[in-house]
Amino acid sequence: MKRFCRLMIGIVLVAASMEHASSIMAQPPFAPAQKNVAYDDQDKSQVLDVYQTKSEKPAPVMVYIHGGGWRGGSKNQIPGWLRQGFEKGLFSVVAVEYRFTNVDPHPAQVNDCVRAIQFIRHNAGKWNLDPQRIGVTGGSAGGHLTLWVALHDDAAEPKSEDPVEQESSRVNCAISFAGPTDWSLLSEIEHKHPAYRQLLGYEPRTSADEMKQDAKDDVSPISFVSDDDPPVMQVHGDHDDIVPIEHAKKMDQKLQEAGVKSELLIIPGGNHGVAGAGPQVTDRATAFVKEYLLSP
Repeated sequence: MKRFCRLMIGIVLVAASMEHASSIMAQPPFAPAQKNVAYDDQDKSQVLDVYQTKSEKPAPVMVYIHGGGWRGGSKNQIPGWLRQGFEKGLFSVVAVEYRFTNVDPHPAQVNDCVRAIQFIRHNAGKWNLDPQRIGVTGGSAGGHLTLWVALHDDAAEPKSEDPVEQESSRVNCAISFAGPTDWSLLSEIEHKHPAYRQLLGYEPRTSADEMKQDAKDDVSPISFVSDDDPPVMQVHGDHDDIVPIEHAKKMDQKLQEAGVKSELLIIPGGNHGVAGAGPQVTDRATAFVKEYLLSP
């Protein structure tokens, strides 16, 4: 009888192992199904990659906007937590490239990202994506663009002759990793990085007081907070010397005052690279997506 039980247990374990291996093999390789798809025609950088997860029905999608000081970086480096979500079949991923400041200053970058969201929604059926479940995430400059896109009013123009412009630019949730939110802080706290000025077309050493107020307001995601905004998660290190944590704290306060779901995860001792802070970040980011993007 004991021999029979051991034999049965062995069969069950082998079967489970084969089922697990089959499940892994069924997942698509982590490579874009569509590479460098043009979402606009003003510049060669206006392209995106589509990573289609295996799904019998239209899949939710996380849009990834990379960082790099609005002047560098690449859409090719997908964060590990997004890759894991893709491999588990939780969502598809679309990685967006955009114009850098050496090509055009603000608002080129935000305009590109808004256009990309509309383009994704317009082509959702082609790529087996759910146009009603789109989230957006990014770090540093990508975090700034993430928040700007998520909090800005809908850019849809129903009467436009361009069918892409007719689409909504709204998203279901946003996760920013160390993204700047408020250019008024340049007058209050030292910001050594030249990218803040370059984004608005100024020289790196330009005084914050010499920068046009309306430009600083328009580039700041915090300017667009309203009570109809989607849930926002921010991850920020309290030792970040590139994007001071005051950016995240002010945004969190503004969102909560407006009645918007806001979560601020502060990493004690964390610097600007909080996206790589380990499971405390990746697990929470995935849980946030599950709650606000994947739930019915």
